[in-house]
Amino acid sequence: MGAIEDIYADLETDEVSEEEFREAVEQKIEQMGGLADEETAAMLIAHELKDGEVNGIADIEPGMDEVKFIAKVMAVGDLRTFERDGEDEDGRVINVEVADETGAVTLSFWDEQAVSIDEGQLEVGDVLRIKGRPKDGYNGLEVSVDKAEPDEDEEIDVQPGGTTGIDALTLGQSDVNVRGLVLDTESVRTFDRDDGSEGRVANLSIGDETGRIRVTMWDERADRAEELSAGTAVEVVDGYVRERDGDLELHVGEHGAVEAVEETVEFTPETAPIGNIEIGQTVDIGGVIRSADPKRTFDRDDGSEGQVRNVRVQDETDDIRVALWGDKADKEIRPGDEVFFADVEIDDGWQDDLEASANWRSTVVVLDDGATTQPTGGAGSETGAGEQDAAETGLDAFADGESAESDGGTAAAVETSGDADGAGSDAGEDGEVVEFTGTVVQTGEPVVLDDGEETMSVETGATLQLGQEVTARGRLSDGRLDAEDVF
Repeated sequence: MGAIEDIYADLETDEVSEEEFREAVEQKIEQMGGLADEETAAMLIAHELKDGEVNGIADIEPGMDEVKFIAKVMAVGDLRTFERDGEDEDGRVINVEVADETGAVTLSFWDEQAVSIDEGQLEVGDVLRIKGRPKDGYNGLEVSVDKAEPDEDEEIDVQPGGTTGIDALTLGQSDVNVRGLVLDTESVRTFDRDDGSEGRVANLSIGDETGRIRVTMWDERADRAEELSAGTAVEVVDGYVRERDGDLELHVGEHGAVEAVEETVEFTPETAPIGNIEIGQTVDIGGVIRSADPKRTFDRDDGSEGQVRNVRVQDETDDIRVALWGDKADKEIRPGDEVFFADVEIDDGWQDDLEASANWRSTVVVLDDGATTQPTGGAGSETGAGEQDAAETGLDAFADGESAESDGGTAAAVETSGDADGAGSDAGEDGEVVEFTGTVVQTGEPVVLDDGEETMSVETGATLQLGQEVTARGRLSDGRLDAEDVF
């Protein structure tokens, strides 16, 4: 064989035919004004064709102009339409999850390609030769496909239908199987559909070693949220990925299921140091509960009744009040518990103090007794390896299915020692000078402070407000604290 045939054979490509390769070589010789012979021109063309080839998906990076690789189809998403600026015709896109032995990536097919895939041209298990442009997508790395062709001779040693890590989920995926640890559950809610029927929906949060996600279960599947408890390992079967308020959610309909599994699933949260958080952020925090107020109810503008409960959580950097709204207020949380709060919003609280708000989007996890969660992320964090080990300790037992929620009662039933007039005997003996720190749960004469474990009646002339946290110092007399100083 000649030089052109030898170089073409070494390419081992179906991207161009030998005839097309010869034509490209001739054009290259002409472009170079005769400065290159056939062999040199053939080598230059071969280099151009190989440019962008990667050894595996793990080598793909967003900054690359173009990549070429082989991968197996793991899941095919739904066709979506969108409006293009200045054009009458809508655009169309479909996402396809592919993988090889090194990793997984999302492919974006556009317009005619997307329609063909939606009509069944592509199936799970197909092996593709892909050429496209990598970019940072909505949920990580994506490859916008320029060309994709089936390769029936190539074998990729990955199996579709297996479980997917939470961090690998992408918008539009369907038939998704994910295993995770139940972190938080909510009650079933009902709503009226446009056709007059009643719908049912419930949520739970799950986490694995890669991340966490909110799971939305519809109609008959909604009951699973009340049947499962925090700390249970589950598998979500045939779920589909949707977006809500900028976050991905995993939905379960009539064809899906959420089943308990007999295996250990690890989940280690990364928390922001409380001392570094700022107003307007949505963050994950964790630590030990310093105090817990009773649950309060209030009337909303629409006439419905709401509920809220305040707790104060502390890590080694600072502490912050957390407002637990709605169902979150029913959580069994007591002083001394270690708690992980995910997706809490940082607001301006009382007396310009920052306050974290745990609403419907948040996750509240009570961890194992005696565990020590340290901040592991966030701006300015200098957490060392020892602190990271301590952070993981709090969830080791939880990952084994041990929920640390206390037995019995509701969140509003905080243990106290005696009534408001005679409480506080455990804080010291009559005649002794003591300090008592707690939340004001009664104003007037006397003021009553509650530290989450006991209450203390305080005689003071200071003007205090309900919900204010103060320390009273003074001498005990008949079980009451005659405060000399309140600060």
